[in-house]
Amino acid sequence: MSVRYAWNRRGAVALVAVASVALLVAGCGAEEKPKADKSATTTAVPSKGEATQDSQPVEEPLETLAVLKGQKGLELALNSAERDPGGFLTVKGRLKNTSDSAIALPSQMRGDETEVVKHGNSMGGATLVDSVGKKRYYVLRDTDGRPLTTSALDSLGPGKSTAVFMQFPAPPASTTEVSFQLPTFEPATLKLS
Repeated sequence: MSVRYAWNRRGAVALVAVASVALLVAGCGAEEKPKADKSATTTAVPSKGEATQDSQPVEEPLETLAVLKGQKGLELALNSAERDPGGFLTVKGRLKNTSDSAIALPSQMRGDETEVVKHGNSMGGATLVDSVGKKRYYVLRDTDGRPLTTSALDSLGPGKSTAVFMQFPAPPASTTEVSFQLPTFEPATLKLS
C-alpha cells in the first residue's frame, strides 16, 4: 500500500467521523413534537364567521328591516342601516331575482345625475328622505363622481341574489326614521339607531 493511498483513506474516514458527530450534535438540540393521541377525538366549534375546512363561513342570520318590490320580480331586502363615527350612514341588503328568467337590471336604479350615469349601472339613484327634518339625502360620490354604492350591476339570473350597499351622509342623531327610495322600487321606512 502506498503512503498516498493510506493518507487519502484516513482523510476520508476522518471526514466521515466529523460529519457523523456534527449530525449527532445537531439532532440532540431538536425538540420532539408530542404525538397526537388518536384514541381521543375532539371537535372544534367554529366561531361566528369562521370558515371550517370542509364548509363555507358560518353566517349569522340577517335581520330584515324592509323588503322592497321592484319590476319583473326584483326584490331588495334591506338588512341594516348603520351610522358610523365618520358621519356616514351605510345601508346594506340583498338584491334578488324572484322570477324564473334572467332580468336586466333597470338603468333607472343609477339615477339621472350626469356624473353618476357616466360610471355605469349602480344603485346611485337611491335616496333617504327625512320628512321631519325636510331633507333628502343622496348616495355619496367620490372625487371622480362614482357613487359610493354597489356598481357594475347588469343582470341577475333566475333565483339569484347579490349583496348590495349604499352610503349616505348621516342624518342628525335626532332623526330616527327615514324613507328609503330607489327608482323602480316601492319606498320603505327605515328605523335608524
